[in-house]
Amino acid sequence: MADSALLMTVRLPERRYHGVPEWPPSPFRLYQALVAGGLMGEPEARVEEIEPVMAWLENLSPPVIAVPPSRQGRGVHLYMPNNDLDTVGGDPRFAAKIRGAEKRIIPRMLEADIPLTYLWTIHETDTENAQRVATLSSRLYQLGRGVDMAYASAEILPVDDAKEWLASQGAILYTAQEAEASGAALRCPVPGSFRSLRERYHAQQNRLTRGHLTQAPPARFHTVTYNAKPHRLLYDLVATTGSGSGFHPVPTKRTAWLVEQIRDRLATLLTDAFGERLVERVVIGRGANEADKVKRIAITPLPSIGSPHADQAIRRILITIPPDCPIPAREIEWAAGAVHLGVNGEGEIVDAQMPQLVRATDEGMLDHYGVGRRANPCRLWRTVTPVVLPMRHLNGHAKGSERADHEARAAGAVLAALRHAGVDGTVKQIRVQREPFQRKGTRAADFATPPRLTARHRYHAEITFSDQHPGPLLIGDGRYLGLGLFAPVRGTRQETFVFTLPSNAQLPLSERATLLKAVRRALMALSRDITRKGRTIPKLFSGHERDGAPASASGRHDHVFLAADDTDGDGRLDRLFVLAPWSCDRSVAGRDTEKRHFERVVLSLRWLNLEGRQCVQLSEPEAIDPDDPIIRPSYTWESSTPYRPTRHPKRRSSDGDIQQDVICECGRRGLPRPTVQVLGCEAGPRGGNPLATIKLEFSVAVHGPLLLGRGSHAGDGLFKGSQSRQ
Repeated sequence: MADSALLMTVRLPERRYHGVPEWPPSPFRLYQALVAGGLMGEPEARVEEIEPVMAWLENLSPPVIAVPPSRQGRGVHLYMPNNDLDTVGGDPRFAAKIRGAEKRIIPRMLEADIPLTYLWTIHETDTENAQRVATLSSRLYQLGRGVDMAYASAEILPVDDAKEWLASQGAILYTAQEAEASGAALRCPVPGSFRSLRERYHAQQNRLTRGHLTQAPPARFHTVTYNAKPHRLLYDLVATTGSGSGFHPVPTKRTAWLVEQIRDRLATLLTDAFGERLVERVVIGRGANEADKVKRIAITPLPSIGSPHADQAIRRILITIPPDCPIPAREIEWAAGAVHLGVNGEGEIVDAQMPQLVRATDEGMLDHYGVGRRANPCRLWRTVTPVVLPMRHLNGHAKGSERADHEARAAGAVLAALRHAGVDGTVKQIRVQREPFQRKGTRAADFATPPRLTARHRYHAEITFSDQHPGPLLIGDGRYLGLGLFAPVRGTRQETFVFTLPSNAQLPLSERATLLKAVRRALMALSRDITRKGRTIPKLFSGHERDGAPASASGRHDHVFLAADDTDGDGRLDRLFVLAPWSCDRSVAGRDTEKRHFERVVLSLRWLNLEGRQCVQLSEPEAIDPDDPIIRPSYTWESSTPYRPTRHPKRRSSDGDIQQDVICECGRRGLPRPTVQVLGCEAGPRGGNPLATIKLEFSVAVHGPLLLGRGSHAGDGLFKGSQSRQ
């Protein structure tokens, strides 16, 4: 049999609700109101009549709740007399001196003539019980506090008809979520709720026992998380001339201009019905306060992405209507369907070349922004349009270390932008740059924006969350102009792992090779155990081809890099770095199977067998600090471990030979050409096996890690980024 729906509507004649801070009114509050109305007058005589009905209602799943748009009203202070005569010696003549207890009442103001609605899905065999609940609803007289007079009605409908009726009301829908989801925690009845309410009622009547007040037992209920999802409308930018209904693409750099055009036209169409003041606050944002942010409509152009060949022009517009928006979604949908960018103030089309908004039939583009039905949460997100960050201007055009410092502060400002946008989740790593991450993206400085959103504040950003994060992700001061839009990057793997060494594994600097050999042996054993393909160890960890030849013979650095660092300067190694080859050599792409295998093996690393010492246990890899001198972007890099030239000198090596070797090595690794300064050099007899201390200066900020030269896979040639030029 098909399911039916029990649809109960509750109306508050004064359009105020005082049962705050709870909103919407919980199913258990409605349950209590039904019990109170059903037992009114002769409670004991009516118990047998309503108890079976309420017991049936207790066993239903949490209902869908629909409420009208609302706002928090102004509070009023009430002062209640305190009956504590002991404070004035028990003399009633001094009762006026007793200070009254202050009580603040803040009502919830309903902004539309829409009833509160509760929808339960029931089986057709339960129609009789549902009909009894519908009859009982006519006795309801109050919902919320004692001042919240109410009346209710209920009916039984097919599920599809009930949902269609709800959708036509323009109400805000709240549905029950998973236990770990975020949202409003609302009370719901459980089996035994009716009995617990009766016990509480009788206990309240006999609270005074032997001169002492006793606490009545609490009612039985359980807490369910409810969440209201925003209403999203997707539109195509369609040409109105020429061949007909094709897309009218707009360059990405005109994102802010496009939003302003659509926003102003939308405001014009809605002003007559909802008033200029409300429309300016909710649609334009003019005169909006902090409480209006959660009610503002967001107009977001969606550049075409999803393929390396996509031109990233804007062909679609996403309009997001928050749950608390006082303008019904159906009214905004009507107005958006009438938006034509070529009209004048009187609504006449004066430029037929401009596009209009047409409701999209294909919503596949939403998946690329983490919003669509097939979209899943993701850890790594990158901007498509730059973030406008809340930070100070730098005087003039900063260069060198000043620019590096500016980018470091910009990374910190991204955290503030996330907080301002209400984005939850622990951030693991942040990366900022002026250039786009996509091949056909647009530089941050090339976007046309209002004067207040200066180019100095605009950055492309990459954010890595510790856990999977859902879309959409839109942050920054320009988010209401379509700037700061992120897209998830799927299929990425962690490529840099940092371990803090326990005290019994913190070897002296002279034993760095011993430590890293133990790490390589452990990784090779884990790789062999995981692959189990003829018990052979992949080149990724062994550093050798299948025929036994060294992997370096191919000229590619396609095996793991290891490094150790003395962070606190006490002369002992306290951190271990395990780095994927594609993170240290930009010319190595790395196959997806290799990336999965690398991540799986390194995450399994727990024990090290140091020669002549007991086995030591490693803790979990630590989170990457974006300001770590080995990881952070910098223009200046200095040697942390000696650099070994890639070629043996035919004669005693000079600074010029080493400089040229470093420049060639950077070219092979896909790095920009640096300016090289040799700070010191030690060589063996006849100039062999030179060890150099080097300082590198790049014209652009380069992200770490940097391991260069011969022996870089074993920790030689490690560089640290510097925040200042000397």
